[in-house]
Amino acid sequence: MSSSQTRLIDPEHDPHRWLEEVESAEALDWVHRRNAAAEAELADAAFEPLREDLRDILDASDRIPGVVRRGEHLYNFWTDAEHPQGIWRRTTPASYRTEDPDWEILLDLDALSAAEGVTWVWHGADVLRPAADEPWRHALVSLSPGGSDADVTREFDLLERRFVGEADGGFVRAQGKGSVSWIDGDTVYATVDRMPAAPEETARVDDATAADVADAPDPAMVTSSGYPRTVRRWRRGTPLSAAEEVISVEADHLTASAGHLDTPGFERDVAVRALGFHDHETHLLTADGPRRIEVPTDVRVGVHRDLLLFMPRTSFTAGGVTVPGGGFAVADVDGFLAGETAPTVLFAPDASTSLQAVTTTRSMLVLTLMEDVVHRVEAFWREEAGAWTSVPVFAEVSGSLSLSAVDEADSDEVWLTAADHLRPTTLHLGDLSALPDGGSETLEVLKQAPERFDATGLTSLRRFATSDDGTRVPYFLIGPAEVLNPADGTTPEPAPTLLSGYGGFQVSRTPSYLPLTGKGWLERGGVFAVACIRGGGEYGPDWHRAALRENRHRAYEDFAAVARELVDAGVTTVPQLACRGGSNGGLLTGMMLATRPELFGAVVIQVPLLDMKRYSHLLAGASWRAEYGDPDTEDWEFIRTFSPYHLLGEGVELPPVLLTTSTRDDRVHPGHARKMAAALESIGADVRYWENTEGGHGGAASPAQQATLEGLIHRFLDQQLRGGAAQ
Repeated sequence: MSSSQTRLIDPEHDPHRWLEEVESAEALDWVHRRNAAAEAELADAAFEPLREDLRDILDASDRIPGVVRRGEHLYNFWTDAEHPQGIWRRTTPASYRTEDPDWEILLDLDALSAAEGVTWVWHGADVLRPAADEPWRHALVSLSPGGSDADVTREFDLLERRFVGEADGGFVRAQGKGSVSWIDGDTVYATVDRMPAAPEETARVDDATAADVADAPDPAMVTSSGYPRTVRRWRRGTPLSAAEEVISVEADHLTASAGHLDTPGFERDVAVRALGFHDHETHLLTADGPRRIEVPTDVRVGVHRDLLLFMPRTSFTAGGVTVPGGGFAVADVDGFLAGETAPTVLFAPDASTSLQAVTTTRSMLVLTLMEDVVHRVEAFWREEAGAWTSVPVFAEVSGSLSLSAVDEADSDEVWLTAADHLRPTTLHLGDLSALPDGGSETLEVLKQAPERFDATGLTSLRRFATSDDGTRVPYFLIGPAEVLNPADGTTPEPAPTLLSGYGGFQVSRTPSYLPLTGKGWLERGGVFAVACIRGGGEYGPDWHRAALRENRHRAYEDFAAVARELVDAGVTTVPQLACRGGSNGGLLTGMMLATRPELFGAVVIQVPLLDMKRYSHLLAGASWRAEYGDPDTEDWEFIRTFSPYHLLGEGVELPPVLLTTSTRDDRVHPGHARKMAAALESIGADVRYWENTEGGHGGAASPAQQATLEGLIHRFLDQQLRGGAAQ
């Protein structure tokens, strides 16, 4: 769009503001009519077979059940065709090793949903580590109605397999944004966004229904981002209103949180004051009150046994030692607090290598590193004299690696999952306990997921594009080998190509097995590309910081550079190239629609941010001001350059677009997508809109809903890039 063109939407006079009223009859009528139109177009003869294929994948009973160990049991949450909302269950390690483990069902969400008239979505469980010789009994279960971020917490008895009602002294948190976590069997930390008006008005655990849904949050109890301001120590048998405050934040901060570290002999209580998305204060909670760990606020601080773990975004110096931004360092807790111990740097990044994750076990610190978007793992431990030693581990495992401790309190075992674009996930059990004595790690394959799509003839490549400022931007290509890696002297036919990206919040895009994309796109002859653009975390904090706020344009320049490279390399053509992104990635693809329409033959925008003038006033939007800037200040002068809703203009030829969102998304407001669709309609653009009435920010609350959403998206892509062909 030229600078002289008239913008379609005036930020001060928004004609579609009424669509921000999420549940208004007028807005929902608008939604239902557009849903019907989208389904009439996209749910064609090829849709139902595709949807069934996708549903079969999501409901498959031979998926790897991911587990966490609590005592002598492995716990898992599971969905399948028989249990679309899911079951919480457990088994023993010995049984888990078999092909058909014997599962004990603890909670059936489908039965609970039917009994209470609420579509409950699993949000996790916190199981209390008991005192010695006591059984593992106490759990706190979090459930969301319809998939919203706002959820409820209910105490659950693992021995009797039932909820513990308030009348029986159980801990219950009514619906809202917040949490409850164990300190001991009679005490929890609680964060809430409202206080029950009276005991008789709180939700009853043994008769919970949609009445669990409380009124709006109390403005005095939440930050401008809508998250709780205060952490309270709540004792069993007392009203929440009487719980003592342990730490809080100001109204313009992000949120406060606290947790109890339960490693025997190293029990501590830690609180975090989140000042913004990237700035935090970490405190140890002592009998004398919170004691801050004195480091800059952009340093992430962890506590493990007797160690402080430091992960800074920018360099800082303590005790004469400089810890580089993106690096990793440790220090003795008591010595550092007394000013007697300096940090020890265990990892320093370079131009190609970044820290992606730290896993703690009984005696190990296990670092997942990434070099030019390829993972490797290194294990660190202390010798008896206190010096640190490290060795590479699990070098025989390739692909994207994800590690977690089996039980960091008493074991050096880790769960290791590995996958890549064409290889399904493998779950390993690793043991690092022999390393300090000169031995080697062990690694055992526990589970192997089956293939979900036909990868015959497909290949996966890593390439680099050059952005406008000369930066090398990695991207992955997955598709037919004859297209991506043709034999010498051959010129393949360009293929329909789908380009995905995110570029925000230091989130890295690494190779992963994507069965729905494989079945819906790759198996049908398409090429899938993943751009690792700035704003992400592929090269650490500097890669993220390079596209923050006034530098946001770099993320969009990187993505456009990859799109041009795909066409210039002959992989595809503009009419055959689509882009797809969700949330911050929806802002990315919204920017492609508004400012780079000539690069794409179709655009998919999911659960997006699009109105960047209003974003900080909608739901959790204020929490992202550190990422994008504050539109209520002079920051608007640069934010307006990446506000797709305000960059639309008449007289510009736009590619076909599909917008999707969820009515129950209480993180990114559905008004973004609604208003963009209305604006596009007003200029006669080729737009279709689909809004799921459940699902939260994920866009779907069950496998059936997810299969429908993915089926509609892939039919849109087929219709636009292949002329409607299903194959």
